[in-house]
Amino acid sequence: MIGLIPGLVIVFFILNKKGASCSGYLPNSRVIAETLSKDFKYSDSFKNEMNTYKINEKFLKDEIITNGTIDFDRSHAQQKPCPDYLLFYPKENPTYEVTFEKCEEIVTLNSLKKLK
Repeated sequence: MIGLIPGLVIVFFILNKKGASCSGYLPNSRVIAETLSKDFKYSDSFKNEMNTYKINEKFLKDEIITNGTIDFDRSHAQQKPCPDYLLFYPKENPTYEVTFEKCEEIVTLNSLKKLK
């Protein structure tokens, strides 16, 4: 115990200083990272909703999906062959809700709803 606690504190400060984090291993981060690594396909209704809310593809990828939160209780993450997910943006007091399917090669964005 005498060496463990100071050792943990030192490791914590070294990793914190380097900006290391374990957040990339959490389910939410993994699904978002996989989603952003695939090609996007938009349903017709999703395109219409993007136009209605004046959301471009850059904002969708860089803000809504990157900083969104997956609702695993209302998603079907184990569905085969393409799991579908429900994402909220932002995490606190969500404004947008996005549903999408993540297949092997492509992500299909199905709906975009404005909550407020």
